[in-house]
Amino acid sequence: MPPRINCSAASSVGRALQRSTSSQRPTAVLFQSAKITSRRNYASASTSTIPLSSLKLPDDYIPPTQPPSARRPDQRKSQLIRSYTALLRSTPLILFFQHSNLTAVEWAAIRRELRAALAKVPAPVVGPDGGLPVDISSGIEMQVIRTRMFDVAFKIVEFFDAEAQAGKSNAYKHDLSATAYETISKATVDETSAYGQVRPLLVGPVAALTFPSVSPAHLATALSVLSPSPPAFPAPARKRSPGYYDPATQSGLQKLLLVGGRVEGRVFDTDGVRWVGGVEGGVEGLRAQLVAVLQSAGLGLTTALEGHGKGLWLALEGRRTQLEEADGGAKKEG
Repeated sequence: MPPRINCSAASSVGRALQRSTSSQRPTAVLFQSAKITSRRNYASASTSTIPLSSLKLPDDYIPPTQPPSARRPDQRKSQLIRSYTALLRSTPLILFFQHSNLTAVEWAAIRRELRAALAKVPAPVVGPDGGLPVDISSGIEMQVIRTRMFDVAFKIVEFFDAEAQAGKSNAYKHDLSATAYETISKATVDETSAYGQVRPLLVGPVAALTFPSVSPAHLATALSVLSPSPPAFPAPARKRSPGYYDPATQSGLQKLLLVGGRVEGRVFDTDGVRWVGGVEGGVEGLRAQLVAVLQSAGLGLTTALEGHGKGLWLALEGRRTQLEEADGGAKKEG
């Protein structure tokens, strides 16, 4: 029968086995982790064949949302030029006023009275081109313009034709492009053009009153508030508009001077602007006057043609009567 092993000896043998296994296991784990790491490094080296330094846009790349321009598009002056060109292309009626050091309180008082007066203008019965009526009172605005930027924008609208530049290579057609800048630099200003007539007015501080459409009724109301001239354009009555006679409003109005306007691409002086505002009945009255002129012209042409025809008929009839009478007398004598 084999001898029995003491418990102390068995426990010592178990501890020895545990120490031996624990000392061998980290070696295997380290060896396996080293193999995995080497594999991963090898895989990453095989997949990254394109260097990151080559992943960049070419130097001559032009983003489609920001074409090149002669002026920096992020500057305030460039944004003013774009806003002024859009204003000139979309606004059919603009009045120009010279002002002299109006305070913020005076500007606020003038705009307040102008809005109140325009809100009382009755809405048109028929809209433009015979469509639905549109109330333009809320779209009429008074704003101070930068004369230098407005002058450049007016030259672009007047002399730069974007469609004519479409056939040229590498020619951009926006308002801030180098093509537009070169065109207005080489343009010859004609004194009879719209720009040549407006340029003398853009001297000193200037404000513009813009109308979204041509409405003689709204124009007459604006002239009565900003540049009254009785009896055609009397100032608002004190009972109806007491705020119009406030010291701030009157002080601001004394510093405003109407110098001209631009109506449907044509430039008018102060008398021409008042003539447009004095059309009775607004657009409907202007259409009625046009119809009356056309009818009178057609009636006069018809009367003239009929008169010449009647005169020729009467001359021929008189000659025929004379010949018949002469022929009858000759037969009686024979």
